[in-house]
Amino acid sequence: MTRERKKIARVSVGVLDEFLGVPIQVLDDGFVRVIDYMGTDSSIVQAARISFGQGTKRVHQDRGLIRHLMRNRHTTPFEMCEIKLHVRVPMDCWRQWIRHRTASVNEYSTRYSVAIDAAQKTAPTEWRFQATGARQGSDGIVPIELGKNLSSKEEALHKYSRDVYIERLNCGVAREQARKDLPLSTYTEAYWKIDLHNLLHFLSLRMDHHAQNEIRAYAEAIGNNIVAHWCPITWEAFLDYRLHAKVLSRIEWNVIDAIVQGDNQFAVRLAEDGGLISYGTHGLKKNREREEFEEKLRRFGIRPPWVTAGNNATSE
Repeated sequence: MTRERKKIARVSVGVLDEFLGVPIQVLDDGFVRVIDYMGTDSSIVQAARISFGQGTKRVHQDRGLIRHLMRNRHTTPFEMCEIKLHVRVPMDCWRQWIRHRTASVNEYSTRYSVAIDAAQKTAPTEWRFQATGARQGSDGIVPIELGKNLSSKEEALHKYSRDVYIERLNCGVAREQARKDLPLSTYTEAYWKIDLHNLLHFLSLRMDHHAQNEIRAYAEAIGNNIVAHWCPITWEAFLDYRLHAKVLSRIEWNVIDAIVQGDNQFAVRLAEDGGLISYGTHGLKKNREREEFEEKLRRFGIRPPWVTAGNNATSE
C-alpha cells in the first residue's frame, strides 16, 4: 500500500506579491524592486524546528522562536529565505554595495551596451561638508548659494562628459574604452540575489547612521518597504536585537559594574587598563572606542566616571 503523497504549496506573502516588479524610487533616478523571493517567517520557523524535532512546536510560538534565533545568533534558519532584487544605483554607491560579497550579482555591462543616460544629481540643499571628526563621512550642509553653484557646475559636468562619451561612440570607439571618463554618479543596474541572513547583515551596516546618505537611502527602502512586509516577525526581531541594540564589550561590562557598585575610581582604572583611557598634555587622548562607550553610557543616563573624577574630557 503506497503512502499518500501530499503536495506542498509554495509559501507566499500577499502584500509582497502585490508589488512584485514595481519599482520603489530611491534618490532622483534610482530604484529597487522585488523580482522574486523564496520563503517567509514560517520557513525560518520550519527550518529551526526540523533541527530540534517536532516537540519544540508545542513550546515556542513562531515569534518567540524567531526572536530566540535572532537574539542568540542562530543564523542558518534565516538562510532558508532568499530574495532577488533589481536595483538602479549610482556607480559610486554601487562600489560600496558590491563589497558585500555574499550575494549573486549580474550587473548591466557598458562593454556590451551603451551606458545608462542618467547620473545622480545633487540638489543645492544636499551638498555636505566633510566631517571633521572622521576620515570618512559628512557633517552639515553647505550654504545654499554655494550649493546652487556646485549643482550648476555638476549639471554642466554631467552634460559634457556624456557628450564626449557619445562622440566617441559615434566615431566608432569601442564601448569598453569610450566609457572610461563617465562620472561615478552614472547610474548602473543589477540583479542582486541574497539570503535573508546576509541581507540583514547588509542592512545593519548600511542603515546605520554612520553609513553614507545615498546607500542608506537604498538600505532603508529595502528594509522598511520590502523586508518589513516579507518577513515582519524577523524584521521586528532585527530592529530590536541588531539595528537598535547596543553591544557591550567585556571591558565595558566591568566598567559599568564598577560604576553600579559606586567605585568610580576602580571604573576609571579598568578603563585605563583596557586601553580606553590614555592622557596627553591637553587631557584625554582621542580614542574612538572610548567615545563610542561614552555614547552608550549617556543612553543609560550615566556620566563617564573619568569626567566626574576630575579628568579633562576634551580629547586631543
